Amino acid sequence: MPVRNRIAEMQAEIAEWRQDFHRHPEILYEVHRTASVVAEKLRAFGCDEVVEGIGRTGVVGVIKGKSDTSGRVLGLRADMDALPIHEATGLDYKSETDGAMHACGHDGHTAILLGAAKYLAETRNFDGTAVVIFQPAEEGGAGALAMCQDGLMDRFAIQEVYGLHNMPGLPVGEFAIASGGVLAACDEITVTIKGKGGHAAQPHKAIDPVLAASNVVQALQSVASRNVDPTGQIVVSVCTFRTVTEAYNVIPETVLLKGTVRTLDPAVRELAAERVPAIIHHTAQIYGATAEVEYKRGYPITLNAEENTDYAADAAEVVSGPLDRNTPPHLGGEDFAYMLEERPGAYIFLGNGDSAPLHHPEYNFDDAAIPAGCSWFAEMVERRMPAA
Repeated sequence: MPVRNRIAEMQAEIAEWRQDFHRHPEILYEVHRTASVVAEKLRAFGCDEVVEGIGRTGVVGVIKGKSDTSGRVLGLRADMDALPIHEATGLDYKSETDGAMHACGHDGHTAILLGAAKYLAETRNFDGTAVVIFQPAEEGGAGALAMCQDGLMDRFAIQEVYGLHNMPGLPVGEFAIASGGVLAACDEITVTIKGKGGHAAQPHKAIDPVLAASNVVQALQSVASRNVDPTGQIVVSVCTFRTVTEAYNVIPETVLLKGTVRTLDPAVRELAAERVPAIIHHTAQIYGATAEVEYKRGYPITLNAEENTDYAADAAEVVSGPLDRNTPPHLGGEDFAYMLEERPGAYIFLGNGDSAPLHHPEYNFDDAAIPAGCSWFAEMVERRMPAA
């Protein structure tokens, strides 16, 4: 069955929900209004249980099928938070919160899962239990981890977990997926290079941390080019380079570097965690400087289980036709990875068409993708837990 007729009938209503969320973006865990609206709607749909405050501001709804002879429980997840970006779309429903906007489509993800929840609560044409998960703080706050640490998986007896994310550039309503690593581990580096300050006209009397830091930035590129198999994806990017002075004639005492390390293979991630600090320390030492390195582990690799990837792809094919089952991985990060560490499952991409890229001030979720997203969630439930 392609897009459900009932879901197609609800598209305008679901789009209104999405645009309301877009108008009222909230950051990280401060998704109080969004979570309240979600919980209110889940109760109105007739969910068997609605629980708030999981992972601080997360919401969980439980929908039981017409029967439960299978004992199977599927988790379906959407993220609710926005980004600290000034919106530049000019939309009628643009953000009313200065400095915050839904620039990643989480408004669309939340609305899609709400639409699926309404459909599933109405029809209950499955044998088992569907658990809809609305998560805060995906954008850097590890809300998925917070929900898992609050006992999400065990409390609701979830056995498999699935999620989706919109993808600009993929035709609207089409899907793409792959097994294995589909999104990267995101680790952070903070480096303080210490030298000896002095007059710019007398560099021989100083130890120049700018020179040392400049060479550190270049040397770090050897991790990808000379330490990792060329077929293994890794990105090491230094994104902040700051001294303590802006004077033209002062060699500073210190330089601050900040950056990110992105990997798609656990072994490469471990290698990077070893090589990056070593390269920084030894390169600084060559120039007489010292380095303090903080290497912070961030979101894990988003690893789709092979069997569950097939389930997700089969459901997507029913909804939208043939799809790319070997889509190239992306070096962006996603905290759904924490849920996949606790339970097998898969993460699929839903086309958002020729839109602005994610995290761009002109980005907007395409409401035309709503029926396919809702139908995919519904198909996953009815396919993995067929009615007795």
